[in-house]
Amino acid sequence: MSTQDTAVGFTAVASDARWGEQQLVAELRAGSVEAFNYLIAVYHQPLYRFVARIVTDAEDGADILQDIFLKVFRSAANFEGKSSLKTWLYQIALHEASNHRRWWRRHKRQETSMDEEDEHGLSWASRLPDGKESPLGQAMRRETQLRLRRAMAAVPEPFHAVLLLREIEGFSYDEIAEVTQVKVGTVKSRLLRGREMLRQALLRDRAAAENAGARSQLAWNAGSVSDV
Repeated sequence: MSTQDTAVGFTAVASDARWGEQQLVAELRAGSVEAFNYLIAVYHQPLYRFVARIVTDAEDGADILQDIFLKVFRSAANFEGKSSLKTWLYQIALHEASNHRRWWRRHKRQETSMDEEDEHGLSWASRLPDGKESPLGQAMRRETQLRLRRAMAAVPEPFHAVLLLREIEGFSYDEIAEVTQVKVGTVKSRLLRGREMLRQALLRDRAAAENAGARSQLAWNAGSVSDV
C-alpha cells in the first residue's frame, strides 16, 4: 500500500476553503464523513512524511498512516480542543509511529526495509531522478542525505521526536510541548541534547567514511605496488 492510495478521492477536497478549524472540529466531533475526508486531504502528506522519518520504512509508514486516521475518526468525538487540531493529530501520529518503531527494533530488524541501503549505500528514496542536477550534484546530495538519515536514526527517543518536530516540521516550542505532552523547558532541554547527539553522530559517520576511504586507498596502493 502506498501513500498515494491514501489520498485517492481527496485531492479535490483539499482545495475547499469552507472549513475553518472550529467548524472542522465541530463537524469531526459530529461524525461528519465530509469533514473527515477534508482532514485526510490536508494532512495525509505531512503526516506521512513525519511518520516515515520515524519508522524509516515507506510501506510501514503508509500502514501506520491508515491506523492514525482510523484512530482520529474514532476519537474525534472526544477531542476537547485543549490543543490545536494540528498538534492533536501529530500527538496521535507520534504515539503510533513510536510504538511501531519500538516494536520494529524488537522483532523486525532481520527483515529488509524499503529504505535499507544497497551495496552502494543508496536507498530507494535516494535513487529518485532529479533532472535539475548533474550526476555529481546528485551523488553529493545523496551522500549528504544518507549521512543525515543515519545520524538521525542514531538519536534515541525522546530526543529524536523533538528534533523532527522542530528542525523538520518547524513546530514551535509550545506546539512540541503539546504534541509530546511535556513542559516547554523539557522540550528545550531535549532539543539541546538531541542536537548534540546528532552532531556527535555526524562526526562519527564522517570519521568512519574517512577511515573507509583511507583503507581503500591503502589497498589500492598495495595492489599497484604488487603489479609493478
